Amino acid sequence: MKTGAITVRTLGSVVKMVRSAKAAGEKIVTTNGCFDILHVGHVRYLQGARKLGSMLVVGINSDASVRRLKGPGRPIVPARERAEIVSALRAVDAVFIFNDATPIRWLKQLKPHIHVKGADRTVDQVVEKKVVEASGGRLVLVPYIKNKSTTNIIKRIRKN
Repeated sequence: MKTGAITVRTLGSVVKMVRSAKAAGEKIVTTNGCFDILHVGHVRYLQGARKLGSMLVVGINSDASVRRLKGPGRPIVPARERAEIVSALRAVDAVFIFNDATPIRWLKQLKPHIHVKGADRTVDQVVEKKVVEASGGRLVLVPYIKNKSTTNIIKRIRKN
């Protein structure tokens, strides 16, 4: 379904895109994250998510949202740039930026078949599990690539 264009969409345009794709029988997969300083762990995570369906939609945390989650000094890369980078990946079909602390509000709108999170947590630790299952979807944990994180990259940079 990838169009080849690097586009950061609005949530409204993603909702329309997902509705159209569902009507065509596509299996919708969603995920979300900060994606600050893209690294191999992110790439493998998104590739794993994409294998679960025919369309991968990624919600990118806004700068304010990242600061609330990660603290002052983050993000390193502004939201628009993070979203453009993620959008350019072959595995990703649509990207939008959201400002909430969790993806719950937009998951209620998109109602994906599958929502993906990293296996660095348990299913019970994923706050969006109930809303995904309430709309008939399921939560899937994809393998976490140990020691591959933006936080670790920042620590190494600061150490050197």
